Amino acid sequence: MSPISQKNFHTANPEEATAIDRSIPEFAAAQVSDEDDYFANHKPPSYLPEIKQELEEFVSYHKETTGKRIALVTSGGTTVPLENNTVRFIDNFSAGTRGATSAEYFLENGYAVIFLHREFSLLPYSRHYSHSTNCFLDYMTESNGKIEIDPKFSDAMLQVYRKYKQAQDSSSLLLIPYTTVNQYLYTLKLISEELKVYGSKAVFYLAAAVSDFFIPESRMPQHKIQSSATQNGELSIHLAQVPKFLSRLVDNWSSGAMIISFKLETDNNLLLKKARSALERYHHQLVIGNLLQTRKKEVVFVSSDKEDHWIRLTDEELKNGKMIESEMIPAVIKLHDEWIKKAKI
Repeated sequence: MSPISQKNFHTANPEEATAIDRSIPEFAAAQVSDEDDYFANHKPPSYLPEIKQELEEFVSYHKETTGKRIALVTSGGTTVPLENNTVRFIDNFSAGTRGATSAEYFLENGYAVIFLHREFSLLPYSRHYSHSTNCFLDYMTESNGKIEIDPKFSDAMLQVYRKYKQAQDSSSLLLIPYTTVNQYLYTLKLISEELKVYGSKAVFYLAAAVSDFFIPESRMPQHKIQSSATQNGELSIHLAQVPKFLSRLVDNWSSGAMIISFKLETDNNLLLKKARSALERYHHQLVIGNLLQTRKKEVVFVSSDKEDHWIRLTDEELKNGKMIESEMIPAVIKLHDEWIKKAKI
């Protein structure tokens, strides 16, 4: 069979029939004591001072020189290591498509973007050619003993390249990676504190899939868990709840920024209920709800002071390659405009 005629099979999408029951109550929001306990008992990433320096330079540059608003976009899933010298870990279902795509539209609408992403997940602009069902080399051809871009892809690649170069040349995109849930929480807290000087001109677009459970550092084995250590061939793992730090982000870590969280569900009957519950619990500005099965086609904006707003793409728009984020981000920016105006009153 010719490679061109092969069908593309996607194995990462979970089966709808096996989705877990999400009707159970949500975890309580983290309190100051939860924050203190967590950060007192878990070591920060060793590279955090280097990230702090990059952040300070990035935020200072745009505050003093360009005047651009800043969007913090979190993207991808967090891992939960089972050993300190990690061989095995629990992962989250997320390739980072929504975050990477949204970051591009923020950049195209004049924002500077801090992209807090799972290492090796999709990145703005390169996402068009990485994690693809086609090999990157499929976009190349040989001519006169030299390799070059296949002419049938060149126009599209040129457009992506120009946008990427614009973001690079204007120093508008800062990439910060994480892998574990601990790295994510420490880095999110640091970024939030660095963005306090931005006030309402910052927007937090929290699209990352953050683990609900983890193994506390004090209970984590130092080395690889040996198969001989299991009981009757079974391995039992006791996980603790990751504190729901969104409340601390709203109340303490940030200062006046517009904060947007996401709610992914599999049951349409629970989606709006869960989104409204999150707003009441954390007191932030917007929840973007979506169903796993239709997340690329429709989302709903849920806020405390407006009617629920659905954004939907038609089948024809999807077929033609339109991304729903192209409609989502302008709608978010409109709400951010209103948030900034309200902060000035």
